[in-house]
Amino acid sequence: MIPSPLPADSWLVEPAHLAWLNAEGLRLLPFARAAKVEHGFAGLDETGALPPGASAELIHTTRMTHCFALAHLQGIAGHDALVDHGVAALQGRLRDEVAGGWFADATRRGDKSAYLHAFVALAASSAQAAGRPGADALLDEAISILELHFWSEEEGALRESFNRDWSEEEAYRGANSNMHGVEAFLALADVTGDSVWLQRALRIAERLIHGHAASRGHAVVEHFDRHWRALPEYNADNRADPFRPYGSTPGHSFEWARLLLHLEAALAHAGLAAPGWLLDDARGLFTSACRDAWHADGAPGLVYTLDWQAQPVVRARLHWVQAEASAAAAALLRRTGEPIYEQWYRRFWEFTSVHFIDLHQGSWHHELDTDNRPAASIWPGKPDLYHAYQAVVLPRLALAPSLATAFSRM
Repeated sequence: MIPSPLPADSWLVEPAHLAWLNAEGLRLLPFARAAKVEHGFAGLDETGALPPGASAELIHTTRMTHCFALAHLQGIAGHDALVDHGVAALQGRLRDEVAGGWFADATRRGDKSAYLHAFVALAASSAQAAGRPGADALLDEAISILELHFWSEEEGALRESFNRDWSEEEAYRGANSNMHGVEAFLALADVTGDSVWLQRALRIAERLIHGHAASRGHAVVEHFDRHWRALPEYNADNRADPFRPYGSTPGHSFEWARLLLHLEAALAHAGLAAPGWLLDDARGLFTSACRDAWHADGAPGLVYTLDWQAQPVVRARLHWVQAEASAAAAALLRRTGEPIYEQWYRRFWEFTSVHFIDLHQGSWHHELDTDNRPAASIWPGKPDLYHAYQAVVLPRLALAPSLATAFSRM
């Protein structure tokens, strides 16, 4: 696999644009630092303050630890202690010292999900790449839990969730958790040097994308029963769920497209065969998401969800969808050098700069209504650094290795 040359005038080689991406990353980090609480990191409100009663959550603790590790690896001072705080939190109250695995938050209640445990593995791998104390032990434990409870060799995918003592399994399989499993597996392959993680990522992608999504016009099928039978009407009465919405989610089509290209590059890096459908399906996912979600309701922006006739369902504009769209465009541009991806890359960033970046209160608005005004029907506040920060980092790097390893080798 040899990426095509970038156009001479591409923003991906334009010094001013690369400097702008770097500056935006530097602007995002101080806002997120305020999320530190006793047992990890918590969600912030729209002003960057901790809401009353805020406490550590696994999703924010893992994602913040990952991002702060990337910052530390780039030589941005003041983030080593934040990485260490995250590692300590993942070895502290958020960790189930009795049954193993991690709790969703500091109340130590709730089920144990593959989605959140994939982020534990991602955070641990990034902290390990950054050489932070305790990261090796955390990484070993994260791998152990993934292999003991979540990875199904028979299915070639991740099981979804279990109760606290692992005695009861949810009768559901999800594309979202497996997508973030692919992301984590790419990082694990880099920090462990074990290509089994690439083979597992390929099996997940082959099932969910080359199998299910490709057969539906490259619309990602999100929900399945325990036997991998599609559930197209899942959550029809809860259409705006932030993690399991009804219908297809164009933001995940963009995210999957990018991950397929990272996987293709990682396989080639490791001297392993990379099937041609990885690029073909990445193109298909991106094309269908742009066609069906951009200005889908007649107003500017990308809608959150579509039904199975590609009609808008939840019309809110979410920042993570916009972030993944620009990152996917950058990945396809870097892989193919084709002008259409340059056009989309610029178009997405122009929209983000006008509507999502909040120069007044900091960070990015997490949700906009159909008139592109700040809203909070799905995502109140500004708790998420991960999507915006990766959006300004990914276009500056090659498709492989994964982020933390790439920075560690510079």
